[in-house]
Amino acid sequence: MALLQIVMLLSISVCAFCYPPTCYTRVLNLGKEITERAQRMKKLPDTERCTAHLPDLYIDVHNSCVMSKMRSYLSLVESLRDRICTEDKNVQDQIREVRRLYLITAQMCHGELVFYTDDCAELNRKATIPT
Repeated sequence: MALLQIVMLLSISVCAFCYPPTCYTRVLNLGKEITERAQRMKKLPDTERCTAHLPDLYIDVHNSCVMSKMRSYLSLVESLRDRICTEDKNVQDQIREVRRLYLITAQMCHGELVFYTDDCAELNRKATIPT
């Protein structure tokens, strides 16, 4: 009997952490991943040459300018001419994730997100701060 109670208690405590992420947490986490990947791509030997001309990317989901920033970034990355760059796994992953975040933000989570600012210059300033 005591063993059954312990097993039930453990299963309840484990399931307490099994809740599905909200749109907001998905967008926050994905934005952070994209920002970190963009920084890594500028430093990796395989992608450094491909991303040298791209602007630094900082995703702040509370800034309404993030939507136009993502569109511009996607346009630049998708227009890379060098075949080595366009076929690179890191570049392809970044394109896919930025598109995914854009769609989630614009369509799925539209009602859940609140933009606190519309300062486009702030996104550029934060993107250039070294990490």
